[in-house]
Amino acid sequence: MKKAILCTALLALLAPPAIADITVRFVESAPKDRFVISSDTCPLQDVDVLIDLDGSVGGLIFDVTGAGAGVEVFQPVEVQSGLVTAQPVVDGDQQLSFQINDLRAGDDIVISADLDDVLTNSSLGQIRVGGSELDGAVVQMTIAGETQTAVFAEGANTLVLAHSCLS
Repeated sequence: MKKAILCTALLALLAPPAIADITVRFVESAPKDRFVISSDTCPLQDVDVLIDLDGSVGGLIFDVTGAGAGVEVFQPVEVQSGLVTAQPVVDGDQQLSFQINDLRAGDDIVISADLDDVLTNSSLGQIRVGGSELDGAVVQMTIAGETQTAVFAEGANTLVLAHSCLS
């Protein structure tokens, strides 16, 4: 009996940690665009997130006021769902920084904003983000001191970052 318990405990220690996918998806919509963050398997707590649009093909910016760098429609950056602490965003900023305080597995965090491109000739006009304009934008997450980075590419509006579940 003692050997069975010892073997079970040893196998638990040797088992690889569970791997979870964190998905970051950009949704173009009117009047508000959205970033949707979800974790399929593990809860997330105290995760620092940076969405950096500086290297995007469209030179994307956050359009938060009617008198600033964007065109026509504007929207403030707002947390629509989830326990998140976001840093203020100024009109024309290219970075959004926030901390995920708590996210249960299977739930979503939704942050709305208005993104505009600064291209003089874009496929959908400057008020809508189309195709590959998001390419080159970076998402960086720091979980338990480990930083992971992913880059939007090839016209995809979704990124997946893998991380080890912490218990």
